[in-house]
Amino acid sequence: MLLDTASLYFRAFFGVPDTMKAADGTPTNAIRGLLDFIARLVENHRPTHLVACWDDNWRPSWRVALIPSYKAQRVEFVTSGGDQVEDVPDRLEVQVPYIRAALEALGIAIVGAADHEADDVIGTLSHRSKMPVDVVTGDRDLFQLIDDSRGIRIVYTAAKGVGRADVLDEKALLAKYEIPASRYADYATLRGDASDGLPGVKGIGEKTAASLITTYGDLDAIRAAAADPGTPMSPAVKRKIIEASDYLDVAPKVVAVATDAPVGTFDATLPTEVADPERWLDLVELLELGGSAQRVMAALDLGPKNPEGNA
Repeated sequence: MLLDTASLYFRAFFGVPDTMKAADGTPTNAIRGLLDFIARLVENHRPTHLVACWDDNWRPSWRVALIPSYKAQRVEFVTSGGDQVEDVPDRLEVQVPYIRAALEALGIAIVGAADHEADDVIGTLSHRSKMPVDVVTGDRDLFQLIDDSRGIRIVYTAAKGVGRADVLDEKALLAKYEIPASRYADYATLRGDASDGLPGVKGIGEKTAASLITTYGDLDAIRAAAADPGTPMSPAVKRKIIEASDYLDVAPKVVAVATDAPVGTFDATLPTEVADPERWLDLVELLELGGSAQRVMAALDLGPKNPEGNA
C-alpha cells in the first residue's frame, strides 16, 4: 500500500475539526486524522507492506522548465536561496514535522526522491513492485497507474472519504471515464487541470477528450488526425488541437508520473514493533494523540504482547 501522504494529511486537516489541539495550543487535527486514516486503511485492506510517499519537491524543476505555470498559483514565496515555498495553511504547516516524526517513530517507511513529487515515488515503486499495489490518493493523476495485469489499483479517497473509498481497477475506470487506464495520461493532458496550472487544450473538456481517445487512440494519433485534412474530426476541434501544439509538445512529460525517480533502499514491511518507543510516547504525550494513537497501534498490532506472542 502506497500512501499519497500529503493528499491524506490535507484531507485530514480540512476534514477533522480544528478544535483538536494539544495543551500548548498546537493544532493536531491533521496528525490525528492521518493516524486514524492509516488505522482504517490497514484494517480495511490488510496490506503486508506500507509506504508513506513524500513530496521531496512538490514543484519539480524539470516540470516547471517545461510548463512554467505548473503549480505556480500555489507558490507562497521564494526564499533567498531560490527554494519555492508552497502556500500551506499555518495550522497545517506546523503539524507536518510532527506527522513525519510520528510515522518515523512508529516504523512506517517514509520515502521521497530528490526533485520529484510523491506521485513520482508512487509511480516508481508501483513500476518496480513484484506484488499487487494499492495506491491511496485523492489525486486523479494517479489513475494512469491502474493496471489489472499487475494488480495495481487506486483507493480513491476524494469522493467518499477514506473509510468508504472507491477501489478503482481498469473496469471501474473505464465505466467512470470511458477510457482505458493506459490512456488516462493522454486524457488528462488534453483536459488540463487548473489546480495544477495545466491549461489543457483550450475548448477541449472531459467529454471531448474522452471521445477523441475513444475514436483515435493515443495523443499522437489524435494530433496526426488533427493535421490530416482527410479525417472526419471536426474543423473546430482540429483547430484547437493544432493551436495547442506548443503545449502538447511538452505536457505529456509533465503529466506522466515518473517511473524512474531516484528512490533509495528501504524496508516497506509493516512494523512489528514501534521503531522508537521513547520518541513515540513523547509525541503521544506532547500532542495528546489519545484515541488516534491507540487506534493506529491496534491496527498495526503494535501493542504489548504476552510470551505466547498474542496481543
